[in-house]
Amino acid sequence: VELVESGGGLVQPGGSLRLSCVASEYTYGPNCMAWFRQAPGKEREGVARMTRGGNIWYADSVLGRFTVSQNNAKNTLYLQMNALKPEDTAMYYCAAGPGSGTYCFANKDAYNSWGQGTQVTVSS
Repeated sequence: VELVESGGGLVQPGGSLRLSCVASEYTYGPNCMAWFRQAPGKEREGVARMTRGGNIWYADSVLGRFTVSQNNAKNTLYLQMNALKPEDTAMYYCAAGPGSGTYCFANKDAYNSWGQGTQVTVSS
């Protein structure tokens, strides 16, 4: 499956952004979709992940501030990011993988399709 992210940009601390990820195959595609991010000099880390059926998990660092959702009709995954902090600055990637039943793994190695990334910069 091909993934294309959009929606990144420069925002002030406390601001909001919504990222989108359009998948070339969704209805009959992977069970799990996820958002990861990678800051310069750091490992790629999971932000949020969800099954096609709607089970959702968040990283502790974004819990209560970020919301992941999907629109199956539009083959699109979203990440609504509120109350952004400078430490949220990173390249954000959309990923897809099979998961296991109703569970999506947190490890990036469980995902076999990746988008090109969209840059999010939080700065005053």
